[in-house]
Amino acid sequence: MGIYKHQLGLLEYFILETDKEVGTVSVNNCIKNLLKLICLLQKNSRNNCCLEDGCAKPFLGPINTGCCYNTRVITLYNKDGSIFNTNYTDNNGNTQNSSLFRVEKVFDNCATLLILQKIDNNYLSTKQTITVKLDCICAIHCIDDVIINCL
Repeated sequence: MGIYKHQLGLLEYFILETDKEVGTVSVNNCIKNLLKLICLLQKNSRNNCCLEDGCAKPFLGPINTGCCYNTRVITLYNKDGSIFNTNYTDNNGNTQNSSLFRVEKVFDNCATLLILQKIDNNYLSTKQTITVKLDCICAIHCIDDVIINCL
């Protein structure tokens, strides 16, 4: 079992290999497993991981920055290769569009995603979610690990 990073032009995507005997992994399981992993990493980062040390630390490696990121910003791609995006309503009541998400929950063949917006160089929560059927998604692009306040 392993996660393998691949590059196709500017598109970076990940494959989670679960069974070497079969040699192939369905796209749906791969995407679902990777989203579950991202969700788990994010949940572990919420538990004051910056203060933990020793064997109980919920991640590998040193803490270089003194702060823990709590979000892995992702973009998803549809089966036709286009970027998946959705509308949300901003604080002024205007309809905006975003292709930036945070994984909140993975269940059955679906994922609930928090819609993010990027203002200047900061990612912010819109406090709005969307549920996506994973059959429609064929690739994930991990953009940045960031801190999003007020989760």
